[in-house]
Amino acid sequence: MSPLTTLIIILGLAGLGYLLGRRRAVALVAGDTRQLHSRPAYHGWLVALLAALPPLGLLVLGGLAGPLIPGATHGAGALLAPAAALLALAGLGVGLARISPGFRARNAVERVIGLLLILCSLIAIATTLGIVLSLVFESASFFRLYPWHEFLFGTEWTPRFGGGSKLGMLPLLWGTLYISFIALLVAVPIGLFAAIYMSEYASRRVRAVAKPAIEVLAGIPTIVYGLFALVTVGPLIRDWLAQPLGLGDSGASVATAGLVMGIMLIPFVSSLSDDIINAVPQSLRDGALGLGSTPSETIRHVVIPAALPGIVGAVLLAASRAIGETMIVVLGAGAMARISGNPFEAMTTITVKIVGQLTGDNDFNSPETLVAFALGLTLFVMTLGLNVLALYIVRKYREQYE
Repeated sequence: MSPLTTLIIILGLAGLGYLLGRRRAVALVAGDTRQLHSRPAYHGWLVALLAALPPLGLLVLGGLAGPLIPGATHGAGALLAPAAALLALAGLGVGLARISPGFRARNAVERVIGLLLILCSLIAIATTLGIVLSLVFESASFFRLYPWHEFLFGTEWTPRFGGGSKLGMLPLLWGTLYISFIALLVAVPIGLFAAIYMSEYASRRVRAVAKPAIEVLAGIPTIVYGLFALVTVGPLIRDWLAQPLGLGDSGASVATAGLVMGIMLIPFVSSLSDDIINAVPQSLRDGALGLGSTPSETIRHVVIPAALPGIVGAVLLAASRAIGETMIVVLGAGAMARISGNPFEAMTTITVKIVGQLTGDNDFNSPETLVAFALGLTLFVMTLGLNVLALYIVRKYREQYE
């Protein structure tokens, strides 16, 4: 029996249980549902949950435990599907047997739904914990093979499979922060000003056209942005700025990747900021205007401070997106690991090197491969730091409106 067939059988029995449970509850009171503690639908839902949840849990646990059990055979896996189907039938029978006029089916259903919500929360927490632990354990393996101080403070990145590698993180960290800074320098002002215009100044007709047009940028694949940087933006920056100023002659540069990435991030800032500014109570605007403030003064001194926590969150989302971008950097900024202040030189980021170190038939236990997990842990710590900083800013300014 295939897993899909088993799933269909379980869901079919759950649907049948709902119908039978509801019909049985009505039949027990001869159609007078006022004699029931709970509505017939709750009895039906309880039977359906008892028929569906235990076998689904068995399938999930069996699928997770199978690879972890040494010597597990295909025969044991073949017995899992019939066992789940029998468990669904047993749940259906138990649910129908428990139906009675005084049975508190509504309370039971709400408890089960509450447990499901808790389970979903635990799954999200467990997933985060699993990601962190996988990074930590593999990074620990890397630091057993390579000195941690050379990784954290080294200024040279020259991996050589077979020995003699220089795996200093600082050039990659510099490139990541430099490109992200330029991207945010482009995206934050443009996105925030666009949000202010659409929420405070634009007419409904203009807003109905402008906002979807800006949000189209978010739907463009990053590889298309990378090709745009490679074919159009890079040569323009090289011919109009870098070469006339004598600062470089390559189309791949930090400025190219940062500019294109900033264009990509505009809808992240503008759309979220627009929704947040619109959520500011109209009473704040009316009070400021009633005291004699101009519309621009109202926006500067009332609306923006009130919306600042949400705007910080939008900027944080854009920053996280910039730090994790890969394709635009590969095609727009190149793959050169260096520390330089010249924005017209080619550089690279941490994410690009993570992909590079894990690509190909390389020895997974070598420091040149395990360094990708240490770089991933670095990105995680950077993002966590951004979250802590944003939380501090939000709490500091939100106190004015509590």
